[in-house]
Amino acid sequence: MPSFIKKTKNKPSKIKVPEKAQECWYKNLDLPAEIALYYGFTPTDAPHINKDDLKKAKSVTEIELRNKDVTDQPIRFSIEEKIAMLRNYEEKKMDELPQPVMIYYGKPVLNEGKQVPQVGGKKNGKDRVVSLEVMGTPKSIAEALLIKTSLEILKEEGFTDLSVHLNSVGDRDTVARFSRELNAYYRKNIEDLPAHCRQLLKKDVFDLLSCKNDKCRIIKESAPKSMNFLSEPSRTHFKEVLEYLEILEIPYEIDHFLVGNRAFTCQTIFEIHNAESRETCKPLAVGVRYANLAKKIGWRKDLPGIGVRLSFKEKNVQKNLKFLKPKIYFIQLGFEAKLKSLKIIEILRQNKIPMYQAISRDKLISQLSVAENMKIPYTIIMGQKEAIENTVIVRHMTDRCQDTVKIADLARYLKKL
Repeated sequence: MPSFIKKTKNKPSKIKVPEKAQECWYKNLDLPAEIALYYGFTPTDAPHINKDDLKKAKSVTEIELRNKDVTDQPIRFSIEEKIAMLRNYEEKKMDELPQPVMIYYGKPVLNEGKQVPQVGGKKNGKDRVVSLEVMGTPKSIAEALLIKTSLEILKEEGFTDLSVHLNSVGDRDTVARFSRELNAYYRKNIEDLPAHCRQLLKKDVFDLLSCKNDKCRIIKESAPKSMNFLSEPSRTHFKEVLEYLEILEIPYEIDHFLVGNRAFTCQTIFEIHNAESRETCKPLAVGVRYANLAKKIGWRKDLPGIGVRLSFKEKNVQKNLKFLKPKIYFIQLGFEAKLKSLKIIEILRQNKIPMYQAISRDKLISQLSVAENMKIPYTIIMGQKEAIENTVIVRHMTDRCQDTVKIADLARYLKKL
């Protein structure tokens, strides 16, 4: 496990016991933290935004999700929070850890000692804010992992009829081309825009895509769509994200008006809704990619990252859950195997079987070497052949013997090990 985990009281903590007796790695978990661990995320403290982070944020731009005009307390994604995340990544030398770095924190971000405001509400239940981050990989499996983990957390909290709304604004060049065309379109129709919307055009043309003014809504229906400007790599990336959703049987719809800020977001943007949140325009979760930020604050190169924030009324009050030390390392080879990998993770989670994984690695040798270095006794291997046949190979690392097991029988097989 990553070395930046701290032992703290009354919060998820790593347990130090002798190697042979080590059975439990985390205690004092609530349900969202336990689910995040099963999907490969490491609990850590929420980033603390300092004055230097705020100064750097001002040098770029102030940012929050563009649904701010339809709710008085939107889920916020502040640029200073992401800058604080990048600073933590650098200070704790996370670049030396196996990539990507996947972290979870279950408390609001602190901004100079004060909590960043989040979604509120009048219904019974405790307000919860849960954040998940995947840093260090540009691959589409990161979006799929965040969406699947978020959905399972919300389902366990009692939410039903969940669906994903998503869009892609592409890479830096795509955003620039789309912005120019969008600006030209609205300036061509500026006489039909209300005075308030003209002010939005001066500030950021992307704001007009979330405007709820009746006249503006009519105009935006014919506005250029970001997906029409995607580069081939961006188009392929988004297609892969959709393939993950389809293989996982996750309901989704493309929302062409779901965009971020040119200085902050890139590629995929998504929201998770249920029937109530769709009606109130207050999403239960929002996720964005932010690969273009690191160089803007002085780094030599950009760091690909994607994060999601969930905000909901807590219904499930399970506490003091434990997470056992995994005995299994899951290896996926090829895109077809990765498509089915999240289904297998969920099967194992439902059966309380923890495991390690390396979502961004593609080669068998590199993944096996990680398992050997970690002294993991068993590996599950799924390649293209196994993905087609709905099977996996279970290898015993001590004697190299292996069995082919049907996915439907996998949990029962592993419980006997």
